[in-house]
Formats: sequence, structure tokens, C-alpha cells
Amino acid sequence: MDFSLPPDIATLAAEVDAFVRAEVIPFESDPRWTDHGPDDDLRRDLNAKARAAGLLAPHAPRAYGGQELSHVAKAAVFEAAGYSILGPVALHIHAPDEGNLHLLSVVASATQKERFLRPLAEARTRSCFAMTEPNTETGEGAGSDPSMLSTRAIRDGDGFVISGRKWLTTGADGAAFAIIMARTGDGPGDATMFLAELPNQSFRIVRRLTTMDTSFMGGHAEIEIDNLHVGPESVLGEVGKGFRYAQVRLAPARLTHCMRWLGSAKRAHDIATDYARRRKAFGTRLGEHEGVSFMLADNALDIHSTRLAIQHCAWVLDQGGRANTESSMTKVIASEAIMRVVDRSLQILGGMGMTRDTVVERIFRDVRGFRIYDGPSEVHRWSLGRRIVDGK
Repeated sequence: MDFSLPPDIATLAAEVDAFVRAEVIPFESDPRWTDHGPDDDLRRDLNAKARAAGLLAPHAPRAYGGQELSHVAKAAVFEAAGYSILGPVALHIHAPDEGNLHLLSVVASATQKERFLRPLAEARTRSCFAMTEPNTETGEGAGSDPSMLSTRAIRDGDGFVISGRKWLTTGADGAAFAIIMARTGDGPGDATMFLAELPNQSFRIVRRLTTMDTSFMGGHAEIEIDNLHVGPESVLGEVGKGFRYAQVRLAPARLTHCMRWLGSAKRAHDIATDYARRRKAFGTRLGEHEGVSFMLADNALDIHSTRLAIQHCAWVLDQGGRANTESSMTKVIASEAIMRVVDRSLQILGGMGMTRDTVVERIFRDVRGFRIYDGPSEVHRWSLGRRIVDGK
């Protein structure tokens, strides 16, 4: 077992760390970071800095200008980028674009790659992934249970007509294209992915949702898809294999969320540690009080165990494994440990933690959602428990 990073990846992670601290963190007070996420003008400025530093989209395939990082390499580089919430935006490794880029690189045709993947990999465009749906009158709607997918794609000649409603569609506002999940049959697995260029009058943003988090480009939107006509060239992969392709996207993308948020948890811990070293109370430094030092120790334990879980899952993916079980376990371990780290850090900061004088308050609000999206902890535990009982 060798836990050391290859020298080139260790160097790249160090370069990203230095870049984020020097070039990205100063933008955290930029008013273009709105309640619906960083706006595209801010993104372009940050992308330009990353491009100049040779750090833009390092995860992308080499054919499209990237360094084609392994999953283990991503673990180090993405954590370094996540030290600022804006770091992944700058490097163009943020969700949902990072997951969509991976999906397109695996599933898309050569023509689709030139049309959609190349401009995405070069940070000339953004994208969205439209799968999650609001609850309907019949109780249907894809959420934690994707088999409840209610959006329909009906055959129309050699193409399809798509109708349905989506919500919590991250990045839809300003996206150049959408990957849409729609049901193309009545069987439990009959779903297909479609590529749709945006804007399109048949793909309408009903509202931008007001949410706790503010880290995702374009925020989250509710979408009405009304008789969206697409040709056969818009089918991503093969008809009827949408759920299979979703697994291609979700396991690695779930893991990269863990990587990025681990970086933010480390940032919150560092801010709290610095405060505990300087702040005095009851005759000594705050950090010398056992109640505070124990919280810092628990932070270090959670950060360490989370990093190990991420690295192991990344290793399984690099070996060609599906990592469904490993990614589920890592998602629960990481989302809950990261939340604990940030919560303790805010507690150590006391009244300052409630303010925006530090970025901890913002990190706290943003990481809370991580226990819900990409599968709530309860769903992952249910799935893991079922596999254990079934002996799988």
C-alpha cells in the first residue's frame, strides 16, 4: 500500500493550492458572487486567471486541452481547489460541468463531442443536468428515487418530443446546453438521455429557486419542458440506457463533490485554528481550553478519515471498478464529517462565526446541502443496508 502521490501530481496540487490562496481568495468579497452563485462575468475573470496559470480544466481529456487526471489525482487537486468555494469555479471543475464533462467523454459520439464537449472542456460554455423533478399530483417525480421519473420523450418520426417538469436543475440559467433525462418506455429502466442546445423556448426557466447554498454557477432552477422537439442526433448514447449512463456520471461526480468540500472544510478548520491560537479568554488562549482543543482534534480526525475514504474510492475507480458501494459510503462519511468540521469551526469562532467577517458562515450554509444532493445520507444507508442483508 503506497499512500504517496506521484511527484507530478503532488506538484500540481501544490500549484493549485498556491493559486487559490493568491489569486482566488481575494475574489470572495466580489459582489458578482450573488445569492444564486457566482455570475458568468466573475467566472470568466477567474477562468482567465486559471488559464494564464496553466491550471484550467486539468481533469479534461488531453484531446480537449486537459491533463486527463486520474481519480486519485483529482482527489489531491480538487481538494486544493476547494480551499476556496470559488476555486472549482476558477479551474472549471465545478458541478455540474465536471460531471457532465466526464459523462460526455465516455458516452458521447464524435460529433457530439465536438459540438458539446470541446467548448465545455475549454470553459467557453456551461451546462446543466436535468433529472430531478418536483413532486407531481400523483406523487411521481424523480428525486432520491430516479425510477419515479415522469418526464416523457415520445417518438416523433426519427426524433422525439420531450415534455415534463424539472427542478433543482443546477446551472440552467446561462447554460449553453442541457442533458435531459426522460422516460422513453413504461419499464422501470426505460429512460434516455438527450442533449438540447440552450436557450430554447421549449425549455423554460419557471423560476430561480432561493436556496441555502450560493456556490453553484447559475444557481438552481425549476424548468418547464413543453413539447421540446429533438432529432436522433440529440440522443446521448443509446435509447433506453439513460439510467445506466447516470451511474457512469453519478459515482465519480459524487466523489468529486467530496473532494471539493473537503478543501472547504480544511479552510474552515484553518480559520478556526488561527482564531483559537490568537483569541484569549479566561486567562489563556482559547485553544488551550480543553473544550476547544478537543473540537480541533475532532476536526483533524474527521478530515483525515474523509481524505482516506475519498482516496480509496478514487483508487477503486482507477482500477476500473464501478465503486457504487465505495462511493455511497464515502458520500455519507464525507458529507457528515465535513458538516461536523465546519459546525465545530463556526462554534469555535463564536459570535464572529455568525458573521461574514470570515468565509466560515458561507461554507456552513453551502455544505449543509451536501447531505441531501447526490443522494441523502438516509438513502445511501438504506441502499448499503440492503446490500449487506442480501450478502452483496
